[in-house]
Amino acid sequence: MEDPVLWGFAIFLALFCSIDVWYYLRTMAIILQAWFLPPVFDVMGQQAIGGRVLLQDIDLCHMNNARYLRECDFARLSLYARNGVLKTIRALGANIIVGATTVRYRRALCVGEAFELRSRIVTWDEKSFYLEQRFVSCKDGMVAAVVYCKQNVLRCSPDKILQHLCKRKVEVPEFPEDLKHWISFIAASSQALKAESGREKSE
Repeated sequence: MEDPVLWGFAIFLALFCSIDVWYYLRTMAIILQAWFLPPVFDVMGQQAIGGRVLLQDIDLCHMNNARYLRECDFARLSLYARNGVLKTIRALGANIIVGATTVRYRRALCVGEAFELRSRIVTWDEKSFYLEQRFVSCKDGMVAAVVYCKQNVLRCSPDKILQHLCKRKVEVPEFPEDLKHWISFIAASSQALKAESGREKSE
């Protein structure tokens, strides 16, 4: 193939067949967009980003369950880019990964429906940040889904990240009761799996 257009099309097709190109393009777009949006000076402040249920998001005319988690990924990236956490993580040589997520679906978001995804850091412990993310319908203001996410910090700690970012010691907020129950469930599940793994090794 000597035609550059054909070469370009072949490379374009190979990329789309082998990796999730749209994911990386949207990630770059969110980071670029954060440069032009006003920063969130309150690290605990809520950030809302808009969205709409598209044809590629649906099954049976409403938003596919997996799409909620994907949207949450992008919303957390936007939040961290705007409140300075992302820059601080990079400066400290740390990393942050999802340790656990739970979703409560309250009402379907239908094709074409606009929504706001509101994200905030609720609290943290010695190893992880805990975030709440809400899908709010623009049609009637109803909370369509609530997501809790535990984000584990690697090679650092939430306390050090916030102290570096805010230039002071930041007090840990109270843990809401529902979040306490969820954390207890995670801990119990972890202990059960460790015990199960121990039994498997002994057999």
